[in-house]
Amino acid sequence: MPKPRRRARVARAAPKARLRRIVYRQLDPMARRRGLSPTNLAIVGVILVSVAVTVVQTEPTVARGHEAGFDLAEKGFVAAFALEYALRLWTIVERPGFTHPLLGRLKWAVSPMALIDLIAWAPSLLLPALAPAYMLRIFRLARILTLAKLGRMSRAWSLIASAVAARRFELTIVACVGLFVLLLSSTALYLVEGPAQPERFGSIPRAIWWSAMTLTTIGYGDVYPVTPLGRLLAIATAVSGVCLIAAPAGILAGAFSEAFQRHRREQEEDAAEASAAAEARRDAA
Repeated sequence: MPKPRRRARVARAAPKARLRRIVYRQLDPMARRRGLSPTNLAIVGVILVSVAVTVVQTEPTVARGHEAGFDLAEKGFVAAFALEYALRLWTIVERPGFTHPLLGRLKWAVSPMALIDLIAWAPSLLLPALAPAYMLRIFRLARILTLAKLGRMSRAWSLIASAVAARRFELTIVACVGLFVLLLSSTALYLVEGPAQPERFGSIPRAIWWSAMTLTTIGYGDVYPVTPLGRLLAIATAVSGVCLIAAPAGILAGAFSEAFQRHRREQEEDAAEASAAAEARRDAA
């Protein structure tokens, strides 16, 4: 291709690339240093309004006589979120790691949050007679988490994730112990209470319901042992449940404390570095 024609093609593509970059910075919180863009704030508002409409629409006394209004609102929400999805798909090539025009967009399209975006509006548009759109719109609440990537909430979520990841081995052990106690108590109640209450403890799966409610300290009271030995086992199961609840709470509390202390040290180090750099610039001036 001759150089003048190539330069003309690049010149025509430049405004499109600038527009795509501007839209990307408005849509993707990761493209901003802090806070949410006005576009993202508007999206959060639309998500909340759409979910509120979804909840109100399930009340027959409210929905009766306003079917046309709810239908119009549904079409508006579908159009808004379809447009947002198309713009995100168009601008995602601006994000590092997604720069390939085809593979980058495909990589984003199969990500979990992109799939949530898709199923929140696509069934309402493509399969209105088959898809329960009022249920799928609830998934839009999860979008708020992706829009809060930066700022204090982003740092808090990062700290929580790092704290859980740092204690994943201990939490896995607690989960395994809890599963063992669940099966042990269910088996014991099946053997002790099964003959007396076959409809409630006549099998281990039936006894698991009671054991799970007791270990989690909920205790609905719909199922309970009646034999003396069964009640003794119930006491042991309840005490074990308290211990199992306390164990992960203590593990996570320690992990959160360490994570926040580490974050505070990093902030202090960043502040010290910024102060030293500012002082060095003043000395150089």
